[in-house]
Amino acid sequence: MSVIRSDVSSALFGTKGQIGVNRGLAEFHAGRPVLIAGGDVPILALPVEGLTAQRLAEFVTLCAPVAPRLVITQRRALALGLDVPAPVALQLGASHDVNEILSLVANTKIACTLSATPAGAAAAAAIQLVKLSQGLPAVLAANVAQEDIKKFEPHIITVEAMAVAKFGDDAIRSLTISSEASVPLNSGTRTRFIVFRDAMGGSSVAVIVGEPAFAKPVPVRLHSACLTGDVFGSRRCDCGDQLKLALTRIDDIGGGIILYLAQEGRGLGLANKMRTYQMQEGGLDTVDANTTLGFDDDERDYGIAARMLEMLNCTRVMLLTNNPAKLDGLSKAGIQVVSRLPLEAPIHSDNRRYLAAKAARAGHRLDHLTASLTDSADPDRNVAPLAT
Repeated sequence: MSVIRSDVSSALFGTKGQIGVNRGLAEFHAGRPVLIAGGDVPILALPVEGLTAQRLAEFVTLCAPVAPRLVITQRRALALGLDVPAPVALQLGASHDVNEILSLVANTKIACTLSATPAGAAAAAAIQLVKLSQGLPAVLAANVAQEDIKKFEPHIITVEAMAVAKFGDDAIRSLTISSEASVPLNSGTRTRFIVFRDAMGGSSVAVIVGEPAFAKPVPVRLHSACLTGDVFGSRRCDCGDQLKLALTRIDDIGGGIILYLAQEGRGLGLANKMRTYQMQEGGLDTVDANTTLGFDDDERDYGIAARMLEMLNCTRVMLLTNNPAKLDGLSKAGIQVVSRLPLEAPIHSDNRRYLAAKAARAGHRLDHLTASLTDSADPDRNVAPLAT
């Protein structure tokens, strides 16, 4: 009988750390706790995403006699009035219910009066794991003594803190081409869709437009998935318009590539994107909405885009973008960006404030927006100022 060794990597199973993170993500998606080990002190961690009164009560019982703490990101702590350099743990009282916990995690009009302590390495890893799961960036956590770890097995998955930190790079290295086919578009453009898969099960797509000349710099658009804009034509953003412009521009040039990346909401995921929309309706701009919820302004990583291009033998590009971060991300990952081609999407009353925030606060190059604000003939010019 053969024996599976847990201390080595194989093509079939991966490393012990990779297996743990994959299983930990599945547990977080299901709203179940995991054990985070390998940090300063092991912890039991439960995602706040999907928290109910029953889940909370059962987790408190599971952790007894240790009382769970609420771990939040540095960004969320700042939104609560806590000036801290790293994630913190808030000491909850026995009277804190689900609504109060969710309020501490996502309410825009609340100040924190709870005792806060540094979260520690294991708790920080739990925050990173819940971000990978695209849930709310907060967890309930309780310290576990080393001698008590065995009592949670095999019902609770163990995830190594160091493996969480490495998982993004592991996912990039795991990228494979899953399938491809020709897809003619309504516009008459001929394309070929190549679907990539990574270790988290995410699917990003390279849309080959026309016949790119790979011996020369290839026109490339990195486009983060936007269900609301790309599919339903939302006027809150310029994503759908930029996608259409990129298709037309690349087709007119003679060919190129659109990388359609599974990074909805600047890497937050669709559910969190809707939460930031609610915050924007309450007066926050797109940057402050992301950070108030506890995320960085932009959680995207363009390493996977660079790896897709390498697998397509495309290492020199002309990038269609208004976002300098995309140029920097590809360049740092080894792709030569020879030029930038702007995409000037239509400006109107529903997206002006959003575009203004991207230009003024995120450094996006939107020269046509600045020009429109100085054009006295523009009927929308007073809808929202540039300084937002």
